[in-house]
Amino acid sequence: MDLCKICDHGLETIISFGEMPISNRFVSDLTTDEFFYDLSLGFCPKCLMVQLENCVDPDMMFNPDYAYFSSISRAMEGHFKEMADEIIVSVSDRPRPFVVELGTNDGIMLKHIAERGVPHLGVEPSANVGASAREKGVNILVEFFNSKCASEIMDSHGQADIICGANVMCHIENINSVFDGVRILLKPEGEFFFEDPYLSNIIQKTSFDQIYDEHVYYFSGLAVSGLAKRHGLELVNMVPQEVHGGSMRYYLKKGSGNPVTNNVDFFLSQEKALNLDSLEGYASFKERVDKICSDFRNVLLKIKADGKRVAAYGATSKSTTLLIYSKVGPGLIDYVSDTTPTKIGKYTPGTHIPVKSYEHFLGDSPPYTVLLAWNHKAEILEKEQEYRKGGGKFITFFPEVTIE
Repeated sequence: MDLCKICDHGLETIISFGEMPISNRFVSDLTTDEFFYDLSLGFCPKCLMVQLENCVDPDMMFNPDYAYFSSISRAMEGHFKEMADEIIVSVSDRPRPFVVELGTNDGIMLKHIAERGVPHLGVEPSANVGASAREKGVNILVEFFNSKCASEIMDSHGQADIICGANVMCHIENINSVFDGVRILLKPEGEFFFEDPYLSNIIQKTSFDQIYDEHVYYFSGLAVSGLAKRHGLELVNMVPQEVHGGSMRYYLKKGSGNPVTNNVDFFLSQEKALNLDSLEGYASFKERVDKICSDFRNVLLKIKADGKRVAAYGATSKSTTLLIYSKVGPGLIDYVSDTTPTKIGKYTPGTHIPVKSYEHFLGDSPPYTVLLAWNHKAEILEKEQEYRKGGGKFITFFPEVTIE
């Protein structure tokens, strides 16, 4: 039995997806063997954390060739600008505030902090995206954040008023050390907040493509509250975010007895009503996943049988789980369109669908396009009005397969 990475209790399996490759390792040479691991999701009945049962070495995922740059999305640019504005307001009355961001990526958020002259530090393990952030004037430490790293930052910079992270905490297997690091680095009156895909949304939408190697944890307020208490922190607020198909931002402070918003009680009550505090809440998840995959494959088979071409939009990490578990490869999807230079000309992990440029997609105008980047659906549909007016249709798959 696999053990919980938080509390060492035995895990109960929710679903196993079988053998999967590194989700963001796009293939340039089809003759080279890929690394595969077993992708299984488990639930801890003791600390209530939903998590991967087996983890990939982080150096295999977050390396100098990491292929995700946050700034490619206009919607994410706006989201992170708002986050930066919130931070600037919250520290505006402090004489010399210090802001630390965990997982800075290409500086999409922290550049706004830097532009305002606020002392800051971004901790980013991937050297290439870190270099991109540095070019934007962001102070970067290329490192994995943990208690040792936190102590070194404190010794050189002092404690932080704000520690934050977006779509990063769920990536870190040794999260106990991260929370210890937050406790060390955070000022007594400071605030720590992070946001990640929300477990409740994943379960209700059956958005199982969120489950892949980089996402070790699937947070609920119940699990975050317990994790915070283990490390001398307290969950004081929860604020839903529209990004990434439904995320939650968690606010934590040091100690206990802090003012807690009504949001916390509201969302914890909702989670209990969904039985996310027991295996019962996940009982039908696999059945719903299997139906979506079967329907998705059958729709593609019918389109191809009719002699129509099918492309896909967005060479996303999360689509690796969807494509492999649905048994969908280059025989059903002709190519994937993407704007990321490091992905174009390569092949999708495991399924080996060619990745082509966005310009190729515009010139080709395929009759059907699978919207793999479904979490940016509103932005993409607005951008592709001409494609749709010309008869092009998008295929989506959560909470059910739809052609629109």
